[in-house]
This record gives sequence, structure tokens and C-alpha cells, in this order.
Amino acid sequence: MSLASVMRSEQELLLPTYDRHKILFEKGRGVYLWDSEGRRYLDFLSGIGVNALGHAHPAIQAVLKRQAGKLIHVSNLFFHEYQAELAKRLTKMSVLDRVLFCNSGTEAWEGALKLARAHARAQNNNGHKAKWRLLALENSFHGRTFGSLATTGQEKYRHPFTPLMPGVNFVAFNDVEDLKRQFDGSVCAICVETIQGEGGIRPLSREFLQTARQLSERTGALLLVDEIQSGLGRTGRHFAYQHYAIKPDIVTVAKPLAAGLPLGAILTTNFAASGMHPGLHGTTFGGGPLACAVAIEFLRVIDGMMGHIRQLGDYFHAELETLESKYPSILEVRGMGLMLGVELDSADAAKAVVARLLQREILINRTHETVLRFLPPYIIEKKHIDQVIRELDSALKANLAKRHLQTGKSTKRSH
Repeated sequence: MSLASVMRSEQELLLPTYDRHKILFEKGRGVYLWDSEGRRYLDFLSGIGVNALGHAHPAIQAVLKRQAGKLIHVSNLFFHEYQAELAKRLTKMSVLDRVLFCNSGTEAWEGALKLARAHARAQNNNGHKAKWRLLALENSFHGRTFGSLATTGQEKYRHPFTPLMPGVNFVAFNDVEDLKRQFDGSVCAICVETIQGEGGIRPLSREFLQTARQLSERTGALLLVDEIQSGLGRTGRHFAYQHYAIKPDIVTVAKPLAAGLPLGAILTTNFAASGMHPGLHGTTFGGGPLACAVAIEFLRVIDGMMGHIRQLGDYFHAELETLESKYPSILEVRGMGLMLGVELDSADAAKAVVARLLQREILINRTHETVLRFLPPYIIEKKHIDQVIRELDSALKANLAKRHLQTGKSTKRSH
């Protein structure tokens, strides 16, 4: 099937939710993807953080083939052998106590919000109104369902769907004093991403996250941490919050968990889980045997990769900072491990760089308009980073030359 025929069919049949690049991918292996014309692309986006082990990883393929021949789905009204084992691995990694499985990141966040409200109601023993307010962060992104949108601090995602769920207030990013001003005894949860992903690869400050932990502990509110993009090895630790020496009450994960199959999870302490009972929440597909079997293998593989991720992440970060020193269009390099962003001084510049790298058969994307986002597979090597840096250098040089040309023309016209 050709790219043109696929595009025609999609235009007739699909809701227009994505502005796609005109590329038809047909296969992938390792850190590479091949399109319908046989061109090979270096994948430094990994399906927006999903394909953390790259494409067609042999260990993942083996589990998929074996489990697909045994059992793909049973209702959560019954047991299968993989949920408890996967939960055991996740709780050991996170030092939390319990797990609830679902299908996606936004579903995990929806469940976390419900659990926060249910917990507050269960803890309300004085007959007064239970805690119910949620504090979220400006510039955040937690997903596209209604509860997730209600806690997403970006107007462009929220506005078309208002009014949203009430009871949410937004705190200025990394503003400790604003957090203290807005927090009181009516708050049932503080909601954060350890590193804002769609918001431009912005890590929380240590002071802000530790203050959020202290405030919530003081009143019995919960600290909800969204690790959907930053978790499961992406930063060189199993979870990004582990860089901060704090322990959340609820953590949400998804993206790479089942190596490309839909699977999310809510991890909680026993304290946070106290408001949950049978019938209060559920899922038809979440935590099925195929996805869970694959997720167990994914976690087994990444267990030995943390040092590699940190080492390659440090190298990549340093190389990006070298470019920052060369080009005034780079405002900042941010991130941890293999979750890195480069903020440029204009949306047009960022768009041009992404397009140029795509022409050079390298996949990255642009987030928050001006930020180049890098989420490569954990299996990358130094040579892959060097290739990206060379092409990024070339793209930034071309952008600088274009600006000089435009400035020269403008100066001539002014005379």
C-alpha cells in the first residue's frame, strides 16, 4: 500500500486529530525505522518514549510469540499468572505497596485522581466536608480525558472542552511560595510531573518537590507524581522522583511499560489505597496476560541498563551544551538521562530544525512550540548521539546563516 493511498483513506475515514508527517513506516529494528521507500531513519523519539528498547527487541518478540499462543485476554473477574508478578516488580522498584493496572497514561492519571478523592472521603471522620481540592502545576500535561485535562495547566488543551472538573487550582511552576499560599486543609492532593514532558522537558526543583511532600504529609493530603514519560528508566533511575530523595503516595506510569502494547499502572502506598474497594474502579482490558507478560520482560531487561542510560545521558547532555555555547538561538538545555530538551528562541527555528533532521533521516519532535525533544531508545550507543549532534549542528548553522541573510536584507531595505 502506498503513502498516497493511506493518506487518502485517512482523510476520508479518520477524525483529524494528528497533523502527520508524510512518511509511511513499514518496519523497525533496533534504533532504526524503515519507510515504504526503503529509507532508514534513526529514531530519537521512540514513539514518544514508548519504544524504550527500540524496535523488534528479541526478548520482547520471544515473549509476544509465546504468550500470544497461550492466552491474550481474560476478564479481570478472574486470575491470570502475570499481574501479581508484574506488581511485585513495580512495587519493589518504586518502594510503594500496591498496583492497579489500566490501559494508558491518561487512564492511570484518571484513576489516581479518583483514588485521591476516595482516600480523602475515607479519611473524613469528623462529619465535615472531605478534602477535595487538587493543586496542579501551570504548564503541566497529564492526558486528554476530562479529569486529566482538568489538571493540565496549558490553556490550548483545556479551552475547547470547558467547563472541566471543578476543584483544581494551578500553582506557578517551581514557585515554592505560590505552592505554600495555595495549599490549605481543603487540598486532597498535590499533582505534579517530576519532569514536565509536553511542557518542554522541565524538571521540578528539589526544593519545590520536597516542599510539596512536606505540605501534604502535614495535613494527610496525597502527593501524586506523574511518571508517564519520565519513569521506568528514562532518567537513569527506575523513577525520576528517586533523584529527589522523596517518596510519593501515588505514582502513574505507562508509555514504555509493555514495550509498545497498551498498559498503564497506578502505584500507591497502603495509606493512599485505603479508599479503594471492589466496584469503585475497574478496567476491561487493563492488565491482560499478554501486556503483563511483555511488561515483566521489559522490566527484567532494563534492570541492568541504568548505568548505561546515565552514562549516555550525561554524554548527550554535555554535547548539547557544547552546541549551546556555539549558537545564541539555544536558550537552554534541560532534562535528565535520556529525556532531554533544547529550547530555541523561536517556534519557527524549532520547526525548521525538526524538519531538517527529518530530511537527514533522524526522528525527533518539537514540544511546547520551541523545545526540541529527545527521547531515544535506551539501547542507543555513543555513535548514534554523535550522528544526531552533527546533524543538529548543521541545522543550527543553517538557521543562523538564514537569519544573517534576512538581517542583511532588512538592513539594505532600511537604507
